[in-house]
Amino acid sequence: MEYILLNNGVKMPKLGFGTIGQFGEQITHNVSYALNNGYLLIDTANRYGNEAEVGKGIKKSGLKREEIFLETKLGPTLYENDQAIDDTLKRLDVEYIDLMILHHPVNNYIYAYKMLEKAYKKGKLKAIGLSNFPVEKIQEILDNCEIVPAVMQVECHPYYPAEAVKPFLDEHQIALQSWYPLGHGNTGMLNDPVFVQLANKYHKSTVQIILRWHTQMGFGLVPGSTSLKHIKENAEIFDFTLTKEEMKMIESVNKHQPFYIVTSESLERLAKTKCNFED
Repeated sequence: MEYILLNNGVKMPKLGFGTIGQFGEQITHNVSYALNNGYLLIDTANRYGNEAEVGKGIKKSGLKREEIFLETKLGPTLYENDQAIDDTLKRLDVEYIDLMILHHPVNNYIYAYKMLEKAYKKGKLKAIGLSNFPVEKIQEILDNCEIVPAVMQVECHPYYPAEAVKPFLDEHQIALQSWYPLGHGNTGMLNDPVFVQLANKYHKSTVQIILRWHTQMGFGLVPGSTSLKHIKENAEIFDFTLTKEEMKMIESVNKHQPFYIVTSESLERLAKTKCNFED
């Protein structure tokens, strides 16, 4: 495993297992399987509705709690709920969370970030961060809060390497963690001739080439899958290294356009969407 040293000194594994869209016994089993097949980071969220099952999967794995990096996201409808972080700890059945981030830049995110800061100071959270925040709202956090975010989770892949926020994150030593690391399985990207060529050279899949690109760019990433075969294969990316020339080749496929387009309507919907455990 390779790691990112966060701006507060915490080591975060680069590769994580994403759990969005997985529920019940399936996710419990898949989390346990992932932790025993190359992953040390598990990513979930209040809004995924599977935190309790993720917690069971962590215990089922047999690994010690301190061997696992657990991250989750605070749901926007909980941004002024002072009990929300403690409730999250209870659902996950853990004493601390390695990383908690604000899921979306809506509602009272300043108050919510200060909630994260309080929990961080009490040792309930080992690191705090943001997800999907544009530069101007990250700056608002910096202007109104005490602790610089350690991580920013955002859409990032070779077709769009988060260029709208990456320079700002670098300036403030905020680590970038990719969701959509495979462009949501975009067939154009997975079959791009550049990745096909490199896959043939290294006897890997195009998926593995793209995931390796993320790690060599210094990004964290949280690919998810319900297939045990794909879960295992997605972790088999640390036994080869792309050359500088090959990284430059991949740079040439950048389309400068994210797949996920933020609109006022989508933000309004996110602001109102409750977690399944809320009344």
